[in-house]
Amino acid sequence: MNPYPSEWDVMEEEQPIVEAEYEPPQPVPAPRPSRQAPPPRARQQRPGRQGGNGLNILSLAISVLALILAAIALFFALRPEPEPEEPPAPPPVEEPVTFRFGDRVMTPLEGMPLNPYDRAGFSLDEKGRVTYEGARTGVDVSTYQKEIDWQAVAGDGIDFAILRLGYRGYTEGGLFLDQTFETNLRGALDAGLEVGVYFFSQAITPEEAEAEAAYILNAIEGYEVTGPIAFDWEPIAPGNNARTDGLDNDTLTRCAAAFCKKIEGAGYTPAVYFNQSLGYLRYDLRELTEYDLWLAEYDTKPDFYYHFDLWQYTHTGRVAGIEGDVDLDLDLR
Repeated sequence: MNPYPSEWDVMEEEQPIVEAEYEPPQPVPAPRPSRQAPPPRARQQRPGRQGGNGLNILSLAISVLALILAAIALFFALRPEPEPEEPPAPPPVEEPVTFRFGDRVMTPLEGMPLNPYDRAGFSLDEKGRVTYEGARTGVDVSTYQKEIDWQAVAGDGIDFAILRLGYRGYTEGGLFLDQTFETNLRGALDAGLEVGVYFFSQAITPEEAEAEAAYILNAIEGYEVTGPIAFDWEPIAPGNNARTDGLDNDTLTRCAAAFCKKIEGAGYTPAVYFNQSLGYLRYDLRELTEYDLWLAEYDTKPDFYYHFDLWQYTHTGRVAGIEGDVDLDLDLR
């Protein structure tokens, strides 16, 4: 069975070749203007195609926003509850600065200069004397040391001497010259030592302290006294009917200041001698800081809390030319 149309069979058959007679060419008629096909019509979009695309974007945006909001909600839902804030701790209370003197707890005097010396800098030399870099060694003496060979003293490493010039009686209040003062003054000066003096005071008023200073100035007139001139007030043991019994601290401090002011006015170097008990419990040292302070504390290193300039560190020292014990001092100025 032939599946193709019958026309295809005819077209495929060979056609006989016929010789045609010559015919002159015929004029070719002018071509008829072809009719232009109308431009293709724009393909119309189906209604709702573009709007559907925008709707998809909007839907996606809403989905993303919903996801973000869900994540935020989940974060807040799972976030642990904040711990309640504790109230701020009160500022720490600073313990007041204190120091001990015996069985007492002491509060430092406001404005009083402190001990500036390095305890590690104090040491003992081969003679058992305390040394400190830059300090000079001296003795302080009175009639109790009796006759002194001052040349031997100077040859034993002593740089200066502070001599007791005199004292006030503690019952009647008279003024007296130390029995060995003039001899010691001349001997120490002749040996080339720097000389200072001290007066054992029992003043009960600033006026009496000034009178003691005047007594000293009169006694040293004409001598080369270049060392300190010291006010040495000491309490008398109870039961001796001392005129100074019951003297208050303020008056004592004013007596020392009056003495020093008169000495300074005469061109000399004033000083105040005291032990730790007087320094901590009696004197207001803040009123005396413009004068040299001479501390008596018997030890190999000073523990005194406040500033001082001279230090009497023993009353049992040994020095060539002096029989028996003698006070030894360091000048730390």
